[in-house]
Amino acid sequence: MAEERPLTPATTFIGALLDSPTPSLTLTEVGTVTEVGDGIAVVSGLARALADELLIFASGVRGVVLDLEPGRLGVILLGPSERVSYGEDVWRTHKVFSVPVGPGLIGRVVDATGEPRDGKGPVASTAERPVESPAPGILSRAPVSRPLATGIKAIDGAVPVGLGQRELIIGDRQTGKTSIAVDTILNQARSDVLSIYCAIGQRGDAVARVIETLRQSGQIDNTIVVAAGDEDAPGLAYIAPYAAMTMAEYFSNQGRDVLVVLDDLTHHARSYRELSLLLRRPPGREAFPGDIFYVHARLLERAGQFTPEAGGGSITALPVVETQAENLSAYIPTNLISITDGQIYLSPRLVRKNQFPAVDIGLSVSRVGGKAQHRAFRDVAGNLRVTLSQFEELEDFARFGTRLDDNTRARLSRGAAVRAALRQPERDPVPAAEQLLVLMAAMEGLFDGLTETAVAEAMARLRKGVGDSPGVEDSLKDIAESIGQNRSLDDAEKATLLRVARTVLKLPEGDGRGPDA
Repeated sequence: MAEERPLTPATTFIGALLDSPTPSLTLTEVGTVTEVGDGIAVVSGLARALADELLIFASGVRGVVLDLEPGRLGVILLGPSERVSYGEDVWRTHKVFSVPVGPGLIGRVVDATGEPRDGKGPVASTAERPVESPAPGILSRAPVSRPLATGIKAIDGAVPVGLGQRELIIGDRQTGKTSIAVDTILNQARSDVLSIYCAIGQRGDAVARVIETLRQSGQIDNTIVVAAGDEDAPGLAYIAPYAAMTMAEYFSNQGRDVLVVLDDLTHHARSYRELSLLLRRPPGREAFPGDIFYVHARLLERAGQFTPEAGGGSITALPVVETQAENLSAYIPTNLISITDGQIYLSPRLVRKNQFPAVDIGLSVSRVGGKAQHRAFRDVAGNLRVTLSQFEELEDFARFGTRLDDNTRARLSRGAAVRAALRQPERDPVPAAEQLLVLMAAMEGLFDGLTETAVAEAMARLRKGVGDSPGVEDSLKDIAESIGQNRSLDDAEKATLLRVARTVLKLPEGDGRGPDA
């Protein structure tokens, strides 16, 4: 009779393994890197990979499938290409590239993948959503009828923007495009609009200045910053605006109004051109690939005012594009002008005249904002565009030294005063009631005959008088209420505005002249 061997830990473990169910087979698809470029990689061996699928490289770098060809995948890298080497293994994740969304992103600075950049720890996201999603259909959209207050007199008075609109900010370098966008974000402290600032290919110091401005104003607590700097991989710059739009869609589906600033799409187009040329896509006009229009169209079409069945919120897009030597007919600018609902053109000629913000009223247009403009602004500044256009024509004519009659000189004086009244410094968005007070004073001739310095002093006295004079502030309460309810101003309210302006400037009734310089 055989002697039974005592059980040992080893035999017990082996017996447990033998008695356990057989594990199921797991299919793992592994590809190989066959080519590496600056921001891209070519992978073979993943025949079942899908477009926009997220891939993981052995080095830890992530990539997104952009090109699908027989036996070859074109992948854009979301990390430094120096870490990826030839022959490296690549794994499928079986999911499209997604970014975190939710309230936990508000007040944070993240990169294009949703990873934190502000040193405040992980982002508390609600869910993840694919960066690419179809734009809402026509039946999911509602008319743009509510104004978006920018706090900039030249825009709110002449080129109004509505919630759900796509308004292009266009101009040469150093004309103040980013300043317009940042001031608009700062002005949302007076509203419930959530802001998303997306920096695409910007220098690190420029992005840092914007973030610091938002922090000093306290508006960072109502803003999401998505940053893809010029030192990052071009794939991150390409993904960034889609990620920002995906984050905005989460809030618009909850019924919120969201402002998305895309700064700027010129760098975005260059990043996509770089990636496409490295992946050997056929170049077209100016070496851009043939689908560059679709790249921006499918991004901006996701903005709009949505019906209650589609969430009831809105996404207002302010894309920025850079021109060279005022060439508005260049390829990328014309593409974006045809996609958007209007443009705010910043002229370098006005910059040279020290006119800030340098908004060219003649070349700027808002195709739907007029319907969304505050009725009070329409009542006060309805003739602003015509007044400035006539003034600029007369100003060019007057340069020839022609003798002018009294009526022409008066129109020149009025136009110069109105143009000076549209000036305002950076980072100082003006409340709507104060804008109306200044515009009313300018349009009614209270600034006529004043020098530019005197007009600036008069505007400062008007704004200071609103805050320092209890009687003045009480007089404007009804007008502020009308603005909040988007009502037209009646004759009594217009008279109140003019009376307040004369009181603060210490002008007698019936005197059309401004205060002494």
